[in-house]
Amino acid sequence: MNADARGRARLRMLVAAAIVITAFAVGSDAHADTLYFANGRTLSVKACRVDGGVMTVTLRGGGEATFDAALVSRVMPSEVPEPDEETPVGTATAAASAPTIVLDQAPSGARPYASLIESVAERHGVPLGLVHAVVQAESNYQPRARSSAGARGLMQVMPKTGAELGVRNLYDPASNLDAGVRYLKSLMGEFELDQALAAYNAGPNAVRKFGGIPPYRETQDYVRRVLANLPVRP
Repeated sequence: MNADARGRARLRMLVAAAIVITAFAVGSDAHADTLYFANGRTLSVKACRVDGGVMTVTLRGGGEATFDAALVSRVMPSEVPEPDEETPVGTATAAASAPTIVLDQAPSGARPYASLIESVAERHGVPLGLVHAVVQAESNYQPRARSSAGARGLMQVMPKTGAELGVRNLYDPASNLDAGVRYLKSLMGEFELDQALAAYNAGPNAVRKFGGIPPYRETQDYVRRVLANLPVRP
C-alpha cells in the first residue's frame, strides 16, 4: 500500500464508533506494542488487532479498548517491555475512560447562530454536532466570510451550488445554512462521512475519481479539521 493510500485509510474514521484514548495504561506482560497516535500521543498495550478498520487493544492494566484504527499512525514493538504490575483491588486502572464522538451533540459553550443551526439541522435531519463542526471549519461562524474561490457565508457555499438549491443571498445566515446543510445531506446520502466531508471541500467528482478522499493536502487537512471539531462525550 503506498503512502497516499495509507493516508486515506487513516482518514476513514468510523466516527459513530470512534473512541479516543487519552491516558496510559499501567502494567505489561513480556510482550508489548506501542501505538503512535496521529495527535502525537503514544500508548503501550499488551496486544492489538484490527478488524474492518476498528482497532481493539488489550490494555496493560487489564481489559480492552476499541477505537478507530485511523487514529493510529503506526504500531511498533516496545523496545523495553515492562513487567506486570498488580492493580490493587478496588482501585481503578490508569486507563482513562474514553470519550466518544457524538454527532448529534452541540459543542460546549455558547456559539453564534446556535438556535438557527439547531433549527436547520433538525429540519433537514443532519446531526447538529456535525453542522457546527463544518461551520467552524468553514467560516468560524463568520456570516460575511468569502474564500478566494468565491465560496460565501457560514458554510462557504459556492454561488453555483446555492443557485442549484434555489438560494441567492448566501450572506444571509438562514439561507446559507439551509443551502449548506441540504448540500451536506445530499453528499452523506452517497458517501461515508469522511468522504462526504471531502466531497464538500473538493467536490463529489474528485471523491468519485479517487474512490475516496482525494490526495489533496487541503482536502485531507479539511477532513481532519472537521472531525477534530466534533464534540465528544466522556
